[in-house]
Parts: sequence; C-alpha cells; structure tokens
Amino acid sequence: MIKVVFFGTPDIGLKSLDYLNNSDKIEILAVVTQPDKPAGRGHKLQMSPIKKYAIEHNIPVFQPKSIRKEPEIQSELKKLEPDFFVTFAFGQILSQEVLDIPKYETINLHASLLPKYRGANPIQRAIINGDKETGICTMITELGLDCGDICQKLVIPISETMNCEELWEEIGEKSPKMLEETLIKLKNGALTPQKQCKDGVCMANKLTKEECQIDWNKSNKQVHNLVRGICRSPGAYFKFQDKIIKVIETKPIDGNGKVGEITSHSKEGVDIACADGLVRLIKVKPEGKGEMLARDWYNGLHNV
Repeated sequence: MIKVVFFGTPDIGLKSLDYLNNSDKIEILAVVTQPDKPAGRGHKLQMSPIKKYAIEHNIPVFQPKSIRKEPEIQSELKKLEPDFFVTFAFGQILSQEVLDIPKYETINLHASLLPKYRGANPIQRAIINGDKETGICTMITELGLDCGDICQKLVIPISETMNCEELWEEIGEKSPKMLEETLIKLKNGALTPQKQCKDGVCMANKLTKEECQIDWNKSNKQVHNLVRGICRSPGAYFKFQDKIIKVIETKPIDGNGKVGEITSHSKEGVDIACADGLVRLIKVKPEGKGEMLARDWYNGLHNV
C-alpha cells in the first residue's frame, strides 16, 4: 500500500480524495485542510468539504493556520511515516521542512498545462483569455510557485460556452485517476518527471475587484470570456443606476450601438453595445436580489 497524506480544501479535490481512499493500492493516513471559516448570513463556522469527507470516513484531520509555522503538526505528520503528500487546491505554501517529511515526494495536482498559468487562478485565467484548451498536471512540489518537474499531463478542451464552474467540475472528474497513476508509477520507478520548459511561462495571479468590472470598451468576446471565466465567484459586474449588477450568463452577438448602452431587449435577453459587437445578457444578479433572467431584471426596472 502507498501511504498518503492528502492536502486540500475546496470541493474540486473531493473526487480525488474519495478515489484514492477507495483505491486498493492507496492508504489515506490523514487529511490536512484549512481552518473552519465563517460563512453565510449568520457567519457560523463552516468546515471545508475535504474536512467533512474525512470526518465521515474516520480519517484524521489537521487544520493548521500556516503549516510552515506549526512544528507540532509537522511532528505529527512525521509520525505517520507517509510515502507521499498529495496537494490539490490546499491553499497554503509549504516549507522545505514540510516537503522533506514524506519518504518520496509531495505531488501537486495543478489545473493548467504548466508552465502556462502558474499561480492561484489558472482555471479562470484560461477562460478569460479565450484559450481553446487547458489541462491538468501532476508535478513534484518544490520551493517556488508551481515550478517543479512534471509527472503527467492531460489536455482538456474549452468550448466557447464553458464557464469556470463547468471547467472546475471537469477538472475534478479527470484528476483522480491521474493522481493514482502518478503515485503508483513514481513508487515503482516507472515514471521519470520532466523539467518544465522555460518557454511559455505565464502567471495566473489572483483576480482583483477592478478586473471583475466589465469594460464595455472591449470586444463582445472579451466581455463574454470575462463573464464565463469568473461566473458567480467572484462574478463579473457592471453598475446600472448606482446598483451593482452581477452578470451570470451572456452571449456575444452581432450588432452595434453606443458603447455601454442597452440597444434592445427581448425574451432572449438584454443587449449591450461593446467596442466590437453586442453582448446579450441572459442571466444576472442585481444588487440585493437573487439570480434572474436578464429580461425580468430589465422589465422590473420599467414596472416600478
């Protein structure tokens, strides 16, 4: 059995954790996840999806605020004598002291085709930039940002309508088997990790609030890509009558008009002019309200 400690926090890693936990070749010794955080209107502490799974399956859980600064937890992990650490959207940077704990390596699942999109938001950046494909990599974790040797890669196509939630789900679906294969092949000596090429390195930095505001001076495809790239979390938005309108779903269409102004509306949606073409708003979330069809939002403005 390959002994593994799994590091993860959001639900994108759930299927990988479940797959490894049910593998007859893998033993999950423990889970390391972020501390519980307040959520919802009542700001009640909420455990991560990974912690919830671990508790339900009687897997020991560690929740460091910063594992680099908590030698007590590092000591407990050493006692487990793991073969590998596996990290998948854990949310903390590991120190060399932590990386030295497993017998073999720390393996990270990264949601891009490295060296492209190193960093925190590879899924969102790929869609925002209009890429036709992205992928997943298993890699050896080293000090530095997503710069370690590549173990395996898998290409994932991005359609013109796919949003970040759908890509998130697909990556979650396709990651488990690759992780298991990487662990088995590394332990058996059947896989030789390859250095990342120096060409094509680019970063996927965290999104700023300014980047999330729609700029109608861009092309309709650029606006559409922004909307689907950050769908709901954090969400693209524009201001209308001093209210923030989050945009959930759009469609680029032909047409023209004064940039930033509504040109027409119909049962299909509300059309706004961009520098090049129109963007049809299909679904929105007005400030203080729930998600709704854009046509209903627009009709409500004129029924007050």
